[in-house]
Amino acid sequence: MTEISPTELGDRLRDGKDESADVLVLDVRHREEYEEWHVPDSVNVDVYDELTDDPETAKDALVDLPNDREIVTVCAAGVVSQTATDVLREMGYDAETLADGMNGWSRVHRSAPVPTDLEGTLVQVARPGKGCLSHVLLSDGDAAVFDPSHYLEEYEAILEDHDAELVGVFDTHAHADHVSGGADLAERHGVPYYLHPKDALEIDATPIEDGETIEVGAVDIDAVHTPGHSEGSVSFDLDGEALVTGDTLFHESVGRVELGVEAGIEESDVEGNAATLYESLQRLLDRPDDSIVLPAHDSGSPEPPVTATLGEVRERNADLARDRESFVETLASDIPDHPPNFERVKRTNVGQEDVPDDELSELELGPNRCAAE
Repeated sequence: MTEISPTELGDRLRDGKDESADVLVLDVRHREEYEEWHVPDSVNVDVYDELTDDPETAKDALVDLPNDREIVTVCAAGVVSQTATDVLREMGYDAETLADGMNGWSRVHRSAPVPTDLEGTLVQVARPGKGCLSHVLLSDGDAAVFDPSHYLEEYEAILEDHDAELVGVFDTHAHADHVSGGADLAERHGVPYYLHPKDALEIDATPIEDGETIEVGAVDIDAVHTPGHSEGSVSFDLDGEALVTGDTLFHESVGRVELGVEAGIEESDVEGNAATLYESLQRLLDRPDDSIVLPAHDSGSPEPPVTATLGEVRERNADLARDRESFVETLASDIPDHPPNFERVKRTNVGQEDVPDDELSELELGPNRCAAE
């Protein structure tokens, strides 16, 4: 079997952006699956059925691929794409398979420092395959992690690189698109796991309340309760320099308002949540224009650091220009497709369901859809 790891592929795609790329990523899934979620800059040749039923019949559709580039084949889990690789190699192509397919791609993490004037270092951790962003604050030997994935080794490596001691883990809310590693990371280090009580329904968490301040090294973290996307959504103001906004405020959108209701864990209604989110956003918009807005997601395939000032967000984000009535009507009526398995992911993150470790990756496999469109 000829494979390339997701991390190596990600590195090669990133390093080749400024020159003629030597890798062609070939996605062999059905067209609708590809359009929903794929590796950036990949091409789709829908030969999934041919490869499954009779691989020889796929050759006609593959014969026009360039023969001067290495081809990396992709499917959902790396099984059918391995058949594609075997066929391509028979045809004389230099081909290999993305290990674990899109499942493997969703595990890739990248990190980079965020430029700020904080008394310390703020590192952004991005998952290009999921569009997820998390953050690590390091100051005077202490560290805090915000919105971690369940791939804890990514955060352990940052702590080790900076010789920092973890003193707290924060989730901005109970996520609907991916399983949080916050509680496990906090337990591993014997530190508090902070989550607002409205979202910590049946999970052991240290309550974080509106107006509460927690010190991490020389940096004050102020909690701002910003419900609407979820009842327990909290944004974190880091010394007035950066705003960790979770899914409340994105750079070009805002959080959707129906997921908790439809997952059966909120007794509110969609219109009420939209009105609540509008008020929460007004609290954030009172902050200085030069504050760096750091959401928990980016709609593309993020290469860190993904940042924008609050002033820039005001100009780019059409949702912020709506009056209250228009905002509520738009968010309550224009409901995009749901994140895959969002009900189970939500229930897992509030402590109502326990998913075995070997099922976590498959559970959160798929595109991120936590922003209102």
